[in-house]
Amino acid sequence: MKNLCLTALLSFFLAVPVARAADNMKAFPPADEGMTRHVLQLPKQDDESLFRVELIVGKTVLTDANNVYFFGGRIVEETIEGWGFPRYMVKALGPMGGSLMAVDPDAPKVERFVKLAREPHLIRYNSRLPVVVYVPEGVEVRYRIWRAEPEMRPMEVG
Repeated sequence: MKNLCLTALLSFFLAVPVARAADNMKAFPPADEGMTRHVLQLPKQDDESLFRVELIVGKTVLTDANNVYFFGGRIVEETIEGWGFPRYMVKALGPMGGSLMAVDPDAPKVERFVKLAREPHLIRYNSRLPVVVYVPEGVEVRYRIWRAEPEMRPMEVG
């Protein structure tokens, strides 16, 4: 009997975060035709103000090994009406651009992840809500977690 109660109690506590995440997903509509929805549920941190999430959108393509490439396009934050939750959209991946260094025409092509141009797209770390990104089909979404040091240092007067 003790084992049964313990198992039931443990199952309940393990199911609560899953149910909470499922409830939060009600606010995020399925992706439109030609788009895909990517979802990231962040783990809880003691002080989430010390963290940021970098969203990295791009595509794996064949390129030469020497030049630096990027795609046009941008990540747009939208607020879901009636919920107040943010979602992130990339409506289209623009043309691919890059540096113009001369390359040996016989050099083999390499597979590389080519991301959107611009500065890193950093968003607030919030483990209570999923990070939801809508992108065109065939486009990848990656992320990095940035962490600040808790120590603040003074700047010199100058």
